[in-house]
Parts: sequence; structure tokens; C-alpha cells
Amino acid sequence: MPKSHDTVAAALRKFGLAFPGAHSKSPWPEHDDLAVKDKTFAFMSVPGVRLSVTVKLTVSHAEALQHPCAKPTGYGLGKSGWVTLNFPAEEKPPVDLLKRWILESYRAVAPKRLLAELEAQQPWTRMGVVK
Repeated sequence: MPKSHDTVAAALRKFGLAFPGAHSKSPWPEHDDLAVKDKTFAFMSVPGVRLSVTVKLTVSHAEALQHPCAKPTGYGLGKSGWVTLNFPAEEKPPVDLLKRWILESYRAVAPKRLLAELEAQQPWTRMGVVK
């Protein structure tokens, strides 16, 4: 698997784990997910395999499904706004776009108290801008 996918996955994990209350959650060996208060906000593949990211998108759902690597998440989650992106080995994943979607997913799942904390620490998150 391309090293670039592992590098992107590490950057996305670091980005997501910086949110208040965020932590790793690995219910399955092939996932290293991001969660807040034990509620997953990003299902992510483990290092060594091609990048796969699943996020809950309440605002960008239709936009995300236009991406060639995207599809509604299985198990009925797609009906609730979850989108899965599976990137081919030769494709360089769009890091900034994925960060924006991870932030949106965090905002969809996190409790209001933690969202207020996030916005107090990083006011740019209120506007959905990724830095």
C-alpha cells in the first residue's frame, strides 16, 4: 500500500484527536476510529492498507457523494448521512477536504458542551474553515 495513504491517515487522526473529548476507538482490527464520548465520528482504516474514511455529513452529504470514491455507508447508515470514501492505492486523497468532513462529522456527533469548548479554543471551526 502506498506510504502516502498512511501519511494522510496519520494526519487525519492527529487532526481529529485534537478536538475536545476526542479519542481513538478500535472495535474491529481493521479500524482505528475517532470518537467523542464513545460515539464514533470517523471510521478510519488502519496503517498498511488503502485509505478508507467514513464520516457523518449533515451539511455536505450530497457534495461528498459526488466524489468518485464515495458511496453511502452500508448497514443503513447512509440513510442517516454517513458517507464512506475508499481511495484507490494510486490516488492521493484530498487531505483538506477530508479534514473539513471530519470536522463536520465531529460537529454532528459531539455534545453541545464540547462544541462550545472547540469554538472557544478555535473560533475558525464555527465557520467550517479548516486550517
